[in-house]
Amino acid sequence: MNEKLFSRTLRLMGNRFVITVASADSVKAESLIDDAVAEIQRIESLLTTFSENSQTNQINQNAGIQAVKVESEVFELIVRAKRISELTDGAFDLSYGSLDKRFWNFDKTMAQLPDAQTAKEKVKLINYKNIILDKTLGTVFLKEKGMRIGFGGIGKGYAADKAAQLLRNKGVTSGIVNASGDLITWGNQPNGNPWTISLAHPDLPTEAFSKMNISNLAVATSGNYEKFVMIDGKKYSHTINPKTGYPISGIKSVSIICPIAELADALATPVTIMGVEAGLNLINQLNGVEGIIIDDQNHVYKSDNIKID
Repeated sequence: MNEKLFSRTLRLMGNRFVITVASADSVKAESLIDDAVAEIQRIESLLTTFSENSQTNQINQNAGIQAVKVESEVFELIVRAKRISELTDGAFDLSYGSLDKRFWNFDKTMAQLPDAQTAKEKVKLINYKNIILDKTLGTVFLKEKGMRIGFGGIGKGYAADKAAQLLRNKGVTSGIVNASGDLITWGNQPNGNPWTISLAHPDLPTEAFSKMNISNLAVATSGNYEKFVMIDGKKYSHTINPKTGYPISGIKSVSIICPIAELADALATPVTIMGVEAGLNLINQLNGVEGIIIDDQNHVYKSDNIKID
């Protein structure tokens, strides 16, 4: 049985997804990819903030008013997200949604940072501890009026995991679901070789500085090489520290490698916010999680058990 790889690239959840499956039959492969796409679209309809009827919007519209009953899948995702908030001491926070995008306009015209007081004002509604969960009733309540949750930091990874799981359940022995750089792989390539990834150099995103074997693993990268501003000679990332309201500086990119795309996705940005020392310390405490951090001086830091070429 000579399996070949079949891929499809499409826009889902506001991101570029590439779904790749190994199959001996092109018609079957396309049908399987259709199933994976439908699963991602299902998750998008639950989590999006662009649809009035999504569960996320219902939660946000009732902030400070009343608890909202949600599907168990959404509830459990919020439970796991809060756990990551605790792990990262709030560097990851679902309630970042109250940040006004107009306030942080990361185009080249942004010439100065807002004053500290204004920044603080903007983030005062961000507090994962004010996301109140009732497991018995399956409800979510945002304590403060104006609070908003958003799944931008975890949703892509979750969708990739769910699509990969669906494909495995349907008998696909090898494949990749790549959600705009957050990806999960399973099996080996049809030629027997493991899946490998080239880690991009943050100053030259089209060039790799190393390769690693990622078969049966997930990878997510958070980097400031795509969206940033220079102010007084200092580079500021589009990533905002939810505690200070300020964009972070000091780290160019963080790559997280672990068995679950949801976790990799959710950890990459907070590790960037936490900084090299605290970030590596966290990664080294987590079972099965590895990381690579590149700072503004292009120093490469690796977690204890990582193997890269």
